[in-house]
Amino acid sequence: MNSPGYALAKDNDGKPFWKFIAGELKPKGKFLTPFNIISVPVMIAGLIIIVIRFWKGLGEVTNLTQEVPWGLWIGFDVVTGVAFAGGAYVLTFMVYILNMKQYHSLVRVTVLNGFLAYVFYAGALLLDLGRPWNVINPIIGNSFGTSSVLFLVAWHFLLYMMAQLLEFSPAIAEWLGARRARKILSGMTVGAVIFGITLSTLHQSGLGALYLMAKDKIHPLWYSEFIPVMFFVSSIFAGLSMVIFEGSISHRVFFDQISEENHKKQKNIVRGLSKICAVAMFAYFTLQVLVFIHGKRWEYLDTSMGYWYLLEMIGFVLLPMTLFFTSYRKNNITLIRVAAIITMLGIIMNRLNVTVIGFRWDQAIRYVPTWMELVVTLTVIFTEIWIFRWVINRMPVLRDSPSWVKDEE
Repeated sequence: MNSPGYALAKDNDGKPFWKFIAGELKPKGKFLTPFNIISVPVMIAGLIIIVIRFWKGLGEVTNLTQEVPWGLWIGFDVVTGVAFAGGAYVLTFMVYILNMKQYHSLVRVTVLNGFLAYVFYAGALLLDLGRPWNVINPIIGNSFGTSSVLFLVAWHFLLYMMAQLLEFSPAIAEWLGARRARKILSGMTVGAVIFGITLSTLHQSGLGALYLMAKDKIHPLWYSEFIPVMFFVSSIFAGLSMVIFEGSISHRVFFDQISEENHKKQKNIVRGLSKICAVAMFAYFTLQVLVFIHGKRWEYLDTSMGYWYLLEMIGFVLLPMTLFFTSYRKNNITLIRVAAIITMLGIIMNRLNVTVIGFRWDQAIRYVPTWMELVVTLTVIFTEIWIFRWVINRMPVLRDSPSWVKDEE
């Protein structure tokens, strides 16, 4: 009789486990692709800058100051990135809780994307800390206290990453041929999903709550006591727009891994997601209008920041919302993808308006990120894409599970 660990000893072809892993680490496909040619030099430069940052400090590579301690690495890498990762909790809620099985084919790739986003953006957070070894403080409540919003966000991040890893773990077990582990992990999926959804809804709003303490520092057009609600609602259509955008690219790049059945379903899936995006954006836009009227902020509209605010609300919320509605009714998939891209740009704009552009807007000397901060941000994104591509090419994420999975179910 085989021992319990026998399934991990060899892969499906009978190779020893270590040879299987070594073979999987080897590159697959062409190396000299446009993406590789662009990303590799950027990643090398970014790695050098990161070494300098930890060697000589933040001041050597950033324009951060005591007055503006949070810049691009927090505003984009963390706050914006987490909004785009919201597609994982929305989609798992739709599939596992609402039983909308037509979206099941997107679950693994969306959860993978969300997990990698959280891991890399949490990692990028270390770059922004003056003393990165003190990152443990928010988790244990030291210097902040357990009633701190930062304490809650830190634990939400940590636990949600573990929940997402558990949600994705059946795909890892299938890749390794670990049948018994796969059966156990699959049985834990629903519990992990419920736990993950709860955590995600809390920390999406929790990130916004961090800025409630900066009332005198954020421009009145972007500050309100409802920032946590706005962050949560906007994460719904931000995450689904990323799903539409990423899914469209994956269907082209990884065309050969997707079954004919899932190819045929794609248009209906994208169309369904566009309807949800439109409804969520309508709710968000309505809330923004109510907050604006309640706050009596009319005086700020006839200013440069007011024009910028109108551009965000009309050009990057109202316009894509209308496009989602129209494209859904006309079944125009191309227009849906355009609306998703505009929505993503709008989310970037909104999060940066709260965290960077509208932060300390009245100061004589404004924070502007250095080119090195931009390179490091691109390095984080490119590295995430490289690992995402590596996993997709090896694990059953887009392609169907191994035949033995269906036999055992």
